[in-house]
Amino acid sequence: MARVRPMLDGVPETLLWTLYHRAYEAGRPYPVLDDPVALELLANLDYPFEERFGLPGPFSSQAQGLRSRCFDLAVQSYLADRPEATVVALGDGLETGFWRVDNGRLNWLSVELPEVATLRRTLLPPSDRLRTLAGSATDLTWLDEIEDPAGRGVVVTAQGLLMYLRPAEVRKVIAACAERLPGSVLVLDSMSRPLAKGTRAGTSKVGDMTIPPMRWAMNPGERRKLRSAHPGVAEVRALHLPRGGVRWVS
Repeated sequence: MARVRPMLDGVPETLLWTLYHRAYEAGRPYPVLDDPVALELLANLDYPFEERFGLPGPFSSQAQGLRSRCFDLAVQSYLADRPEATVVALGDGLETGFWRVDNGRLNWLSVELPEVATLRRTLLPPSDRLRTLAGSATDLTWLDEIEDPAGRGVVVTAQGLLMYLRPAEVRKVIAACAERLPGSVLVLDSMSRPLAKGTRAGTSKVGDMTIPPMRWAMNPGERRKLRSAHPGVAEVRALHLPRGGVRWVS
């Protein structure tokens, strides 16, 4: 396959930064995340990763790997009781969670902006249990694409996404999941308020890329406020990153 040149900017471009670090971690001798598909993706993309983002650091790459592993473990925990559940990955980017957690029975729905959806369909291996829907996570029509949500179960993930939405949009997504998907699980991450505030000044960068403004943030002590999004939110609890390894820097 000819290498593909991704034409992304703004929030969509951040998926290339996370892929870069995740693949770097997967290629280390003792990675915290086994992700061979990420390595294949990196090889098939015509993009100046090092020029744009700089050299990947052992700590930041491990952090990306541990975040993905944390999401994987949450999904696998849900699948243990509902092996035919649907996983809805909002803002999936070039994440490769489907291949990391696939039990041979789950169904996976990726919801991504059109330009990223095209990349996923072009670059990632096909499967009859994997669909990619072009659209915004805030356009709640993706809920209509879930087959038998009450019977099979649903786990929704929002990895590296919600911080780029406005607070009202985040509440709308949480409320819709609670109302339309009873018995489901929503796994999300957030940015702390101080770190998010720095991005809104337009001066936070990774390499040559300016980090897009993070409009929604949440400190750990505010976690309970998520329940106010909808009466159907039954429980809110913290997930902890798996243990990483020691990184020696010479």
